[in-house]
Amino acid sequence: MIKAKVENMLNKQINAELYSAYLYLSMSAYYESINLTGFAHWMRVQAKEEVGHAMRIYNHIVERSGRVNLSSISNPPVSWKSPLNAFEEAYKHEQKVTKMIHDLVELSRRENDYAAESMLQWFIDEQVEEENQTEQIVRKLKLIKDSTNGLFMLDHELSKRKEE
Repeated sequence: MIKAKVENMLNKQINAELYSAYLYLSMSAYYESINLTGFAHWMRVQAKEEVGHAMRIYNHIVERSGRVNLSSISNPPVSWKSPLNAFEEAYKHEQKVTKMIHDLVELSRRENDYAAESMLQWFIDEQVEEENQTEQIVRKLKLIKDSTNGLFMLDHELSKRKEE
């Protein structure tokens, strides 16, 4: 049986993961609007991953005879100053999610909920990858600066992202 405090925080994490999907879909729409279809594709793939993350937590709660409580998802922003600004915001968002996961691990430890702690290890590893991916793109965009050719080359590279 899942501990009540852990269940509550996991439900909040489901909401955060679904918000992440909304955010990345909104970023995808932004990139579509400025004709950067590779960037848009990358964000759509990311949005799907975030839904998968939410479902991983959902399944964990259900498997432990807990109760999933879905709450409203906040509206994400709809525009950004630049392609770089959008990815900087994505990177900051991933850092925020990492902190939320770490807080969940700490709570699981305090509550002696070893099953939750074990499940959350996957998220700890995943967040290292998530932060690294977004930071690498931010760094590339900073190197590109105002180079249209560089932007289109990166757009082409991002269009090749495969769904996992």
